[in-house]
Amino acid sequence: MTDNWIEQLKWTEDGLIPAIAQDHKSGRVLMMAWMNREALEKTIQEGRAIYWSRSRKKLWRKGEESGHVQKLYDIRIDCDQDVVLMQVEQLGGIACHTGRESCFYLRFADQQWQPADPVLKQPEDIYNR
Repeated sequence: MTDNWIEQLKWTEDGLIPAIAQDHKSGRVLMMAWMNREALEKTIQEGRAIYWSRSRKKLWRKGEESGHVQKLYDIRIDCDQDVVLMQVEQLGGIACHTGRESCFYLRFADQQWQPADPVLKQPEDIYNR
């Protein structure tokens, strides 16, 4: 695979790019995470979302622990070439480690952040804790 396409992207100083996962049918934003070059290359090669875990400092195949894999349908970049947008199928219907469909489940109301989406599965049941 030629590296020219990957060099066209604008990476952060630490070699990362924000990546947004969006449901390919509904358009709902499921999550945002970071990718390094290897994660982006492997995402395209394997046809599933693979991120860079900043806390663990390693590749993170979405669903490797939970089973909630993100199957890649389409991948795009924005006009500034500094954000990746992926259209995915969220297997299992849960993208968030809290057991919700989306990581964007908190809504601002009454001067505070309040949960707006239900927990579909308890995290301890997902991760066997």
